[in-house]
Parts: sequence; C-alpha cells; structure tokens
Amino acid sequence: MPFYVRSGDIPRKRHVQFRGPSGQLRYEELVSRKGFSGVYSNLYHLRMPTRVRRVLEFEPRRSVGAGVSQRARHLRTGRMPFGGDAFSSRRLLLYNADVSISKAHIDRATDHLFRNGHHDELYYIQEGSGVMRTNLGRLAFGPGDYLVVPRGVIYAVEPEGQVKALVIESRGAIETPARYRSEHGQLLEHSPFCERDIRTPVFEPPIDQEGAFLVEVRLEGGAQKLEYAHHPFDVVGWDGYYYPWAINIRDFEPITGRIHQPPPVHQMFQAPGFVVCSFVSRLFDYHPEAVPAPYPHSNVDSDEVIFYSWGQFMSRKGIEPESITLHPMGLPHGPQPGRYEDSIGKRETEELAVMIDTFAPLVVAEAAMDVDDPGYPLSWLD
Repeated sequence: MPFYVRSGDIPRKRHVQFRGPSGQLRYEELVSRKGFSGVYSNLYHLRMPTRVRRVLEFEPRRSVGAGVSQRARHLRTGRMPFGGDAFSSRRLLLYNADVSISKAHIDRATDHLFRNGHHDELYYIQEGSGVMRTNLGRLAFGPGDYLVVPRGVIYAVEPEGQVKALVIESRGAIETPARYRSEHGQLLEHSPFCERDIRTPVFEPPIDQEGAFLVEVRLEGGAQKLEYAHHPFDVVGWDGYYYPWAINIRDFEPITGRIHQPPPVHQMFQAPGFVVCSFVSRLFDYHPEAVPAPYPHSNVDSDEVIFYSWGQFMSRKGIEPESITLHPMGLPHGPQPGRYEDSIGKRETEELAVMIDTFAPLVVAEAAMDVDDPGYPLSWLD
C-alpha cells in the first residue's frame, strides 16, 4: 500500500488487551497479504468479525467468450443501458486469467454489502459521483477518480444519481509502479504523482447493530452470500498499510520530451499480468521535427486496451467518449489516415484516457458484441 495510516482508536501495542469505556474487550483482526509476510492492517471490532449466522446460496457465474476472430475492436460502451447497483450492473467485456475488464452503469445503491474474495478491484469513475462506504471508512468519489479496493475489504457504493464506471478485477495486487518507489515504498521525486495526491478512507463511527446483515462475496466462479449476526462496520479503529484508496486521473503529472514518449511513462498502476496507464492533457513533443502522433507499432507480447474518457483523441477518428479499443498482440496499429501528418506542429492535446496493457491474450466476452463496431478493423484504409 502507499503508506502507513492510523485511524480511530487502537491500543498502544499489537496483540494486547484493548477494552472500551465499559471494560468490554475489543476484538483484533489482522488482514494481511502473502500469508503473514506482506503488507497488513490491524482492525479492532466491537464483536468477533467471524459471526456468520447463515450460509446462503452460491450463485455460479462463468466468463463466456464470444468465440470471435482476432482483430482490432472498437466497443461503444457509452451506449450500454443503465441498470443495477455497483455489482449487478457490471457487464464483462474482456478477460483472461489475470484480469477482467467490465463496465458498470449504476442507477441505484447497493442494498447489501459486498466483498471481493479473490480479486483486487480498480474503479475508474467516468461520470457521476457518490460515496464508497467500507469497513475502514468512506471514500467520496467523482469523475476521473480511481478507487483501489484490495480484496477482503467490505464495502457498499452509494451513488448520487447515475454513475458510469470502468471496473478492473485483478487476480494479483494492484500497486503503484515499482520503479517509482524507493526501497522503503515512498514515491520518488521522478514519480508523476505522490502521496499528497492519494486519498485514504475517512473514518466513521462504528455501527453497533445486531441483526441479519448480508455480505455478497465475489469468488472466481461466482458469488457466495453470507449473513452476519451483526453489522460488519463495527470497527472502532485500525492501522496499517492495507486499505482502499483513491486518486484522480487529473493529479497525474505527465512526463513529456523533445520526441514522442512511449506508453510506460504514463503508467499509474501495476499488477501481475498487466499495467494501467493514464493519458492526460499534456504538451506535445517539442523537437523541431517531432511527429507528436504515436508511430505505428506491433506489441507482440501484449494486448492493448484503451478507454477513451474525455477530450479530442488526436490519433483516431470515429472514437466517442467511453469507447474502448482493443488491439491484439502481434497486429500492427497506430494513427488512422491523416492523423500522423495532421499532428505535426500541434502544441498540446486535451484528453483523458485509461490504457490497460495485458501480457496474456484477452478473450472478448459475449456482452462486448452488443456494442462492437464491425467496421473498425478497416478504419486504417485511406
């Protein structure tokens, strides 16, 4: 995680008796990665966090590929309908063993709690605002926010009206890029963002309620529903390095140069099997003979996914806000006709986009075919 955070009431030392004002013992919960050898946080509860009163049905779900040909794709996801909460509204578009990429068009709050048991999650908020309430505190969100939700965090999403979000689920931990961190984890001077840009959960008083509280646990093959005997948000305090956090794409400070800079300079997150980059408004290359548009390229070891969030996309035509393009590994792609030449002499670009490069091929899911642009592979013809 980015850095150490302490919130609420905690004891002076770990693993010792911790009592409330009336002498009642608080219950410590360790949440950790890599067994006991990774980052962790200690949470202190009013009640034992293990009090499941009913194990409800398991709802199997499986990713279904569309069995389509390998070609460049353009998915017009802005045309997808609204319907559901932050979980039920998700429509899976692309996936492999490392990562799943979905779009969620949210039009109501969740009526129960949610926990991802097998994946870290990364939300990118395209449109709308609201609050994510978690067992560690709340995170307010708005357009352009990334929300990093490590597995095991219990949460609910309360939108203010309608919200559109790109949702990435990762089999491994979603982290800041290693090359931007010191040996102690601090973001370095050459990092395009720093700890001041990161928002951590705002602590809220514990919810002291007995009853029946539903938690839906997202698993690799479906969802398991559990009913707890008390509200899981009964945390009186916590500290550590493991928690949800937020950062806005506009707080990413672009790295520019005299000639075209390759996509790794735009990297914002890393995870096993993929990286996430943020393309933001920036000055173009300033060499007197620079060609600002990206050169045609064949990434033979990665699939390239770009979510076009906002602005004028200088390298392509026919792209609209919320378009997603997929360029499979090994197939050359680049600026469309005229865009390479037109970029010469341009001073800057005004755009926001999220790029996901995966290191294993992606499968196109069935839902993606509803918004697929069949003419896109031919859009490089003069």
